[in-house]
Amino acid sequence: MMFLDPHTTELYDDWPRKARSTVADLRLIAGQHPGAPALSNLVGELTLGSPEFAKLWAAHTVGDCGGTVHTHHHPIVGTMALMTEFMTLPNDEGQRVAVFNAEPGSPSEAALRILSDPTDTSTPVGAARVCI
Repeated sequence: MMFLDPHTTELYDDWPRKARSTVADLRLIAGQHPGAPALSNLVGELTLGSPEFAKLWAAHTVGDCGGTVHTHHHPIVGTMALMTEFMTLPNDEGQRVAVFNAEPGSPSEAALRILSDPTDTSTPVGAARVCI
């Protein structure tokens, strides 16, 4: 979605930064799983479908895209500053769960609370956590 869905660029305040970190993370994963057919297919599809991806992939930057704050533009709740954290699943090598957190008490946290359950007004401040 980062590179093949034109609407995804609208979701990030700094899409170029997010794109760079995403490709660097994919390079990290590729180094951990050399020769993985599905990964090779994905890189091929992205390279053919996105000149921006091809340029970033060719730069050979390696890094972890977790632990940073990105500003997201959600079509329903508006702008949110969210920290992305990745949790590795111990019994499923190569699988991770992305968790997006907001600063407790912030407008971003209130937005996450709405997204987690728009009908629930009982979630205490500081407790909203939504996996997207």
